[in-house]
Amino acid sequence: MLGTIFDHGRFWFLRHGQTGANAQDLIAGATDVPLSDAGHEQARQVALRIAGLGPAALWVSPMIRTRQTAAAIQTLLPGLPLHLLPGIAERNWGVWEGRPRAVLRRDLRPQGGEGPDEFRRRVLDGLASIAPPHPVLIVAHSGTAREIFARLGLPVERPANCDLLEFGREANGHWIVTKR
Repeated sequence: MLGTIFDHGRFWFLRHGQTGANAQDLIAGATDVPLSDAGHEQARQVALRIAGLGPAALWVSPMIRTRQTAAAIQTLLPGLPLHLLPGIAERNWGVWEGRPRAVLRRDLRPQGGEGPDEFRRRVLDGLASIAPPHPVLIVAHSGTAREIFARLGLPVERPANCDLLEFGREANGHWIVTKR
């Protein structure tokens, strides 16, 4: 069984706000980099949209960039439960961290990093541990989103910083994603 968020039929996904590494198109991966000033502003703006959606809980990668993004949401929704979920942290890119994104080879395991199957298992196990109440808002990374898209049989799209995606199941059982 895949997990409760996939059984529920609707959840939101938010990629963290911009970091200095994102702005420079560098691989951050497991490097715990904070939001840039622009990223903090993105988080404040998306929090305004999220406040009207009614998520029941936040499930957040423990990395600083995702926790800072989630903090902007909790400023507007202070009673919203927040759960840190290590399994949805970004992929460890080992020796490629800090290098230009152009060096990425998703099908390889970089020295000191995670291989694609290992990362996929970790993320899917993390997502499977998400518990009620629903619907949930997941605050994580582009790699996490990639694994969600793939698992749901959707074309993989790399969300931009602070892209808010709503995943929902249609009456026929197929999943769709809408950018909010």
